[in-house]
Amino acid sequence: MTAVRHFPLPEVHARESAYRMSYALARQRLHDADIGLQCRNSGASYLKEKNAASIIYLDRAYEITVPAGEVSPADGTSDVPLRDKILLLHYFLHARGTPISGCPVTYQELPAGFYYPTFRKRVLLPLIRHFGAKPERLVQAAASLGGYPAEYGDTAVTITALPRVPVTIVLWCGDEEFPAEASVLFDRSVTDYLPAEDIIVLSETIVWKLARYEGTGGDHPGRS
Repeated sequence: MTAVRHFPLPEVHARESAYRMSYALARQRLHDADIGLQCRNSGASYLKEKNAASIIYLDRAYEITVPAGEVSPADGTSDVPLRDKILLLHYFLHARGTPISGCPVTYQELPAGFYYPTFRKRVLLPLIRHFGAKPERLVQAAASLGGYPAEYGDTAVTITALPRVPVTIVLWCGDEEFPAEASVLFDRSVTDYLPAEDIIVLSETIVWKLARYEGTGGDHPGRS
């Protein structure tokens, strides 16, 4: 009898399935949430006439319908990637209203810092690849997301990714002796707003949008 060969599903299909499950679970949690409290905790605005929460994400307004949990851009111009929908729902539901401490920390210093190899692969190495040799372009790209220069390293920018989640990207220029290097700083309160995996997803999304802006020379990275 001929043996039946089993092939694993492509990774992309498994990832898509996981995203859909995560989105469904987050929408289910929204049914039991105190919407007024979570608006206050997350810095979102409640839109009574639409029965929706409005959140600024990477310098663009998004709306979460209550209690259905549908996520859409406020201007209605494009679809929202599933990862962004999950991220916005997780932020809204996870937010504890903790004041921003003003104490910057690296990913390694967070409770889930043991995921740092993944963070470096998905966030820091692409940063170095796209901006290590041209750090001046980082400032221009960050401005497209509402970012502004910061006083770290050779070049740094701070982006208010979500109302209570500032993200600072730092670059050190390379030379003949040392290669270019990068770091990302978060406020110590970030884990009161996003789970560990979502912090990586958010950082990765920011880097992708910055790189896309730099590569196109002006296409708004939030509209893809």
